[in-house]
Amino acid sequence: MVDIFAKIAEDRILEAITNGELANLSGRGKPVDLTYWASLPPEMRATYMLLQNAGCVPEEVQLLKEIDRLREKLAQCDSDKTKQAINKELEEAKLKYALVIERRTQRR
Repeated sequence: MVDIFAKIAEDRILEAITNGELANLSGRGKPVDLTYWASLPPEMRATYMLLQNAGCVPEEVQLLKEIDRLREKLAQCDSDKTKQAINKELEEAKLKYALVIERRTQRR
């Protein structure tokens, strides 16, 4: 027996493809990286996906973005004094990230 909701969803997806509504999606033709989702406990995946779709990201993702931003800023910096300040910010962000991950793994 075919689930009626699955049939409706499939029909709407096929209609969107036919109308070209899915042609300009970001990441089109690229493999989907699911490693982050696989690292989450199964009971948290739906919540994280809902938050992501609402434009919110988990604290650890924000921290990883901040760490990347600081690394790029450090690589482009010429002043030793500024490098010291950026390094301090970078180490603080890494520490916060480690604490968030530790808290998450302890909850399991």
